[in-house]
Amino acid sequence: MDKEIEKKVQQLQEKYDAIGQDLGTHLDGLLQGKPSTYWDYIQTDALLNLQVQRTLLPDEMVFIMYHQINELIFKMILWEIDQISNHKNLSTSFFITRLKRISRYFDMLAQSFIIMGDGMEVDQYIKFRDTLTPASGFQSAQYRTIEFTSTELINLIDYRFRETIDRFTPFEHAFDHLYWQAAGKDYKTGDKLYFLEQFEEKYKDQFIRTMQEYNTINLYTKFKSLPEEDQQNIELRNEMRHYDHTVNVRWVMAHYEAAEKYIGSGDIEATGGSDWQKYMHPRYQRRIFFPDLWNKEELDNWGVDNLKEHKILS
Repeated sequence: MDKEIEKKVQQLQEKYDAIGQDLGTHLDGLLQGKPSTYWDYIQTDALLNLQVQRTLLPDEMVFIMYHQINELIFKMILWEIDQISNHKNLSTSFFITRLKRISRYFDMLAQSFIIMGDGMEVDQYIKFRDTLTPASGFQSAQYRTIEFTSTELINLIDYRFRETIDRFTPFEHAFDHLYWQAAGKDYKTGDKLYFLEQFEEKYKDQFIRTMQEYNTINLYTKFKSLPEEDQQNIELRNEMRHYDHTVNVRWVMAHYEAAEKYIGSGDIEATGGSDWQKYMHPRYQRRIFFPDLWNKEELDNWGVDNLKEHKILS
């Protein structure tokens, strides 16, 4: 037997001995296994059969696939956040590398809204959107999870209630005062709209577990746990700012502008029934993941200059 093959067999023996497995059984399984193919590995057939239209309007397919792509990108983002949050010996270089990956994903999302902005006929959208009620993009659980894992919980609380909430506040109480709760309630009665009730019924327990898990390991807290010298690293601070601005201004405004084109700038409600203008626009929500990394002027003008590249030069 070739010495290189012998070496690999020995390594396999050691690998399976370490977990109490029989190497011979695994080799028998290898003999019986079929060769890998691209379509089996990527699950292409399953992926391409996940698009189910509710109407016969062709542009509904664009709408479905675009949102499915968003959800796949959200999963990639959460995969990278998890690596930072759960890293036992986090270094500045690792933090920067993973943040760059995350920002590239959100850069792509921010730039991709032209697919929605120019990729559907308005008349078709107006017709098929009524079949989506009361579903809403608001109900993306992965996007909410990105928020929970990116920043400290207080930064996601409705501004009106922040002074009454701190680290000792029960998570369920904090959950009921998140900024997006207002978008899911009848502003006259305070009652939760149906789409918010559905959303909470499915995900509330999961969200509260995530809030608890990431309370001390979210990106912002991990950044503040670094040595002071590392926190002052210009490249790291720029990556944090870029991510914050891209998620909470550029991507949101791209979404807002696409919605404005298809829903209009009047009083038309979103499919879930929310006041989408005030819910989405950064100048209303002022959602900021890393507030200590912005100066007063930048904070005061949050969401006004949505195309400016915010970088610290020195």
